Amino acid sequence: MDGRMDGGIPPLVDQYSHGAVHADLGLGEFETHLAEAAGSTGPAPPGTTFFDSRAGLAVRRWCPPLLGLEPHCAPVSYLARRRELGAYRAGRLLLRGAGIGTFLLEAGATTALTSPDELAHAAEGRAHEVVRLEPLAARIADTTGGLDAFLAYTAEALYAASGSATAFATGVTFCDDSPPDATEVREAAGRWLRTRRAGDTPDDPVLVRHLLWSAVATGLPVQLHCARPQRLAGFLRATASRGVDLVLLPDPWHRRQAAQLAAAFPHVYADVGARPEETLREAPFGKLLFSTGARALAELYVVAARLFTRAMDKLMRDWVADGWCRAAEAARIASLVAAGTARRVYRLDAAAV
Repeated sequence: MDGRMDGGIPPLVDQYSHGAVHADLGLGEFETHLAEAAGSTGPAPPGTTFFDSRAGLAVRRWCPPLLGLEPHCAPVSYLARRRELGAYRAGRLLLRGAGIGTFLLEAGATTALTSPDELAHAAEGRAHEVVRLEPLAARIADTTGGLDAFLAYTAEALYAASGSATAFATGVTFCDDSPPDATEVREAAGRWLRTRRAGDTPDDPVLVRHLLWSAVATGLPVQLHCARPQRLAGFLRATASRGVDLVLLPDPWHRRQAAQLAAAFPHVYADVGARPEETLREAPFGKLLFSTGARALAELYVVAARLFTRAMDKLMRDWVADGWCRAAEAARIASLVAAGTARRVYRLDAAAV
């Protein structure tokens, strides 16, 4: 790594992403992944391209120079250069140029994306696994028979994962302020096992709540993917004395709400994505963490990192110019959000020993 990013921000800790694809990508496949980053679920209308989106412009601005091209080169030229280098070499150049030193990877859902070890090697950095609860339960259901075996093996798998993983993660829209009782769990698990197809992840609210409370009991940090984090206020209040840190990863329209909850509860933290200016006024700086949320395209790591570092640098310069803080204090604040808080919450320095 080159040590520090623009504006004095150190190498970033990306607290949430999924990894990059292994294979070479044609225009159609690349655009499919770019469409997801642009927030679309369908193909581009005839005669248009997802390179004509903010995500597409950002890729063309920051990624071509990492592959030896001029910024804003034509998409066809960029993809031709990508294929010329090959998927592995192009991905390595992009990841090593992103300015991210440590990745927390939600791994295991698909083998089409890099594992933590593969990502760490390609990026010449460190990577740590975050275990998503729903796919974990699905894999157990696929390989065990009967309700009792499923419940027993799920408990064992959570315990085993807590010894090697850095954190757990789950998608949750609501959670009660107490764990479900054993009877409720058995009934919910039985209903799900009877109706699921191979590969289906749990969608029963009681079963998801059981998995979440089980993860809390391990003491590892838990990432909560929550579209509207205010709906989790009761759960956050109920876990305040459990000795576990919770990190809210809301949708982009509710990041301020997540930051406000992080300010309200000592054990709660909030993801800022690549837009720190939306949240730094809502919570103490040591309660906020950066992430890329990148999936499939190595370019998305570059784009999110550049957006974050530029936004943070501009915000801190404005604060210094307005007299809110001195330059040294601004650098410390930027370092907290970029990496320092993640290192503390996820105990990354201890994991590196």
